[in-house]
Amino acid sequence: MKEIIFPKSLKKGDKIAIISPAGFVEEAPLQNTLNLVQSKGYEPVFGKHTLGKFVNGYNYSGTEKERIQDLNWALNDEEISAIWATRGGYGCQHLLRHLKLSKFKENPKWYIGYSDNTVINSYLLKNGFASIHGQTIKTASFGVSEEGYENIFNILEGKKLKYTLEKHPFNKNGIAEGELIGGNLALIYALLGTNYSFKFKDKILFIEDIGENFYALDRMLMSLDLAGVFRKIKGLIIGGMTNMGDEKENKNYEEPFDEFAYEIIAQRLKKYNFPTLFGFPNGHIFDNRPLIIGRNVKIEVGEKPKVEI
Repeated sequence: MKEIIFPKSLKKGDKIAIISPAGFVEEAPLQNTLNLVQSKGYEPVFGKHTLGKFVNGYNYSGTEKERIQDLNWALNDEEISAIWATRGGYGCQHLLRHLKLSKFKENPKWYIGYSDNTVINSYLLKNGFASIHGQTIKTASFGVSEEGYENIFNILEGKKLKYTLEKHPFNKNGIAEGELIGGNLALIYALLGTNYSFKFKDKILFIEDIGENFYALDRMLMSLDLAGVFRKIKGLIIGGMTNMGDEKENKNYEEPFDEFAYEIIAQRLKKYNFPTLFGFPNGHIFDNRPLIIGRNVKIEVGEKPKVEI
């Protein structure tokens, strides 16, 4: 098994590339986080197309060529010490065949993002590098907790994290250790059967999602089941399931862990006995705490569930 490489810790004055590998974003919604980056002693550096716009059935930050150019610059420029995505959306899959890691391999750096950025997390892990599944530079309408960003900086500075959670009625008790994989369920599902899919055997899988109809959630879970994913993993962590359900229903961003979505997941997992932890604070939610994809983690599911990152 390939040994996972963890990027070195950042030091004051280091440069963090700010890129938009998927959707279009304006500068104003980024400013608060950019100010925070600077207050921590780091220098944010924009890619050429971070604030670009290309409309092609979706509002991308640039053409595929432009977004690939920005990401390859961030990955391989020797002056850049970390990479932070402005947002997700759609478009990261376009980049996978064209990414280059020549200089990156000599100087690995943290990549930070979630949602559509799950495919970049997966790509880096396939090549033996850990990354951060955490809050982007842009905060959505539901905002982000102070701890969500603070814990990202803790990771960048080399600190380990330990989360203690509330017990959930759907949890399946037990202890499991393994390499953490996953992210946004829709992207895990979209990568199945490709060369860029996560490897699931003996792993701890994390899933979260937003805005999916309940039947679509079930379809994705069925695909994972039919692909043998749930027979291979050692444990499962379920994060935010936000804004789920029929399009005609009122959406509620204040409910991060949709009750019926959780019921659907629990039903699909009923025949499996691995430790399962519901209600982890990561996803399209206000209290979005980072996870490290590629880190060997330990989950203890009991009266006071714990996750050591």
